[in-house]
Amino acid sequence: MSDITVEPVAGKRDFDAFVDLAYRINRDDPNWVPPLRGEVVELLTPGKNPFHEHARVQLFLARRAGRVVGRISAHYDELALAQPPEQGMGPGTGNWGLFEADDEAAAHALIARAEAWLREQGMTRVLAPISLSIWEEPGLLVKGHDHPPMVMMGHNKPEYEGWIERAGYAVAKRLLTYDLPVEGRFPPLVNKIVELGEKNERIAIRRVDKRHFDRDAGIIIGILNDAWSQNWGFVPFTETEKAYAAKKLAPLIIEGVNMIAEVDGEPVAFMMSLPDVNAVIKPMGGRLFPFNWVRLLWWLRKMRPADFRVPLMGVVRKLQSSRMASQLAFMMIEHIRRHGVGVHGARRAEVGWILEDNQGMVAIAEAIGSRVNREYRIYAKPL
Repeated sequence: MSDITVEPVAGKRDFDAFVDLAYRINRDDPNWVPPLRGEVVELLTPGKNPFHEHARVQLFLARRAGRVVGRISAHYDELALAQPPEQGMGPGTGNWGLFEADDEAAAHALIARAEAWLREQGMTRVLAPISLSIWEEPGLLVKGHDHPPMVMMGHNKPEYEGWIERAGYAVAKRLLTYDLPVEGRFPPLVNKIVELGEKNERIAIRRVDKRHFDRDAGIIIGILNDAWSQNWGFVPFTETEKAYAAKKLAPLIIEGVNMIAEVDGEPVAFMMSLPDVNAVIKPMGGRLFPFNWVRLLWWLRKMRPADFRVPLMGVVRKLQSSRMASQLAFMMIEHIRRHGVGVHGARRAEVGWILEDNQGMVAIAEAIGSRVNREYRIYAKPL
């Protein structure tokens, strides 16, 4: 490790090297999807990404003989520090993420430097990798390297698993995604539950209305903050983050595959589904200009064929232990399936991530005939 230096990112040249490294390290992986470079820059830039309003982030580069051989971010989130420790975050919990390395020696040098920085900030344990927020790309991919990730999901070299575990990290949580064929109908029992729900006059499943998107986005985030408030890893959205998320997601929101469920006129559940834009941006190499933006805009206007990812759903806490909670979930999934197949030619969907010990969501995923296709791990280590 003595031939490796790890230094903080300083200046534009270092910043560009930090951003560009992922494209070099992963360029030969046929299943890696190069993120749009502008999106990566925005993620890392205070004043553009509101995460930085309540977090402190330090970026590091590893070099060997002057050549960049790795990168890592070390960071902590004031909102995460304020969460109950039994929910995974809490006082003293820092993170590292955005991890890339050429080899294990570089990996261990980077991790050691990130840990040292976190100790300097008063942190006593680390959860990683998280890049940068729990709401963005949490976890290390350990299963599913044989196919590309869907929108807003990470992908990394399989070697990283061993490198991180040999640096003294133990698994804290497993996050699962489920592959779901959607061209055929769901199993008979699920269909029956949906049919009974559609006959129940108390229940209404409605589409998100893009003409009133700010209103519906507020409803969704309100349900999310209530439904997920006791989940492992939960960190609440700030008002600035709510507006930012709504603005970023608006171009990907299709009314027919985003649902709000109401009971007796009260919004009590939602299900968000996003078209898999990764299938379109994969050949772009991370660059929108000069001509890729035209291709992306054209696809966003027609979105056919388009498969979908269901990244988020929630049912208000007061209903979570009731039979109605699963019924609402099945109804929203079926409504999304009908529209996705009929209008957008969808063949498959991906549901998740789902915490492995979230028994309710795991049961729903299994009941509709989906199977685990990707596993991510969040690791922990005392500092």
